[in-house]
Amino acid sequence: MIFSRTYRYVSSVSEEDLKGRLVGKHTKVHDMDFEVSEKGRMLKIIPHAEQDTGIKTLPITHVEFKGKGGKTQVVVSTKMRKIDSGGPMLIMAFVCIMVAAALALLVIDKQGKFNTYIITLGGIGLAIFAVFWTRMERGYFDYVRKIRDFVKKQTV
Repeated sequence: MIFSRTYRYVSSVSEEDLKGRLVGKHTKVHDMDFEVSEKGRMLKIIPHAEQDTGIKTLPITHVEFKGKGGKTQVVVSTKMRKIDSGGPMLIMAFVCIMVAAALALLVIDKQGKFNTYIITLGGIGLAIFAVFWTRMERGYFDYVRKIRDFVKKQTV
């Protein structure tokens, strides 16, 4: 999926020590509380968004540990909450349809009759995408980066 991210790095600390450093910890990102809990062999970092009234796109993060000799590989994977994924996916579908329509008109139009429509559809689609992606970088992906940095700081 376009909104999922996976980061891998190697730590010299054991799996049990890494889990001990993270389980039960809280971190704040943009005044939003995230809690680390253990589920099976992995850790989940989930937001506490019950009291928040604003509309935000928030990530759920899974942290897995894989022992490799004396070192541990840490895999941090992030995906969007299912409840939050509808809006961004709808915007992406809309942008794709607009750009595809502009490209289809470009291929079909041999005489240049529809240049105004091509430029308008393509320009609006790309402008919407640029605004959308900028907002995602300052919101959702910033949460992802800061949670990843929190995990890395705690496990190094």
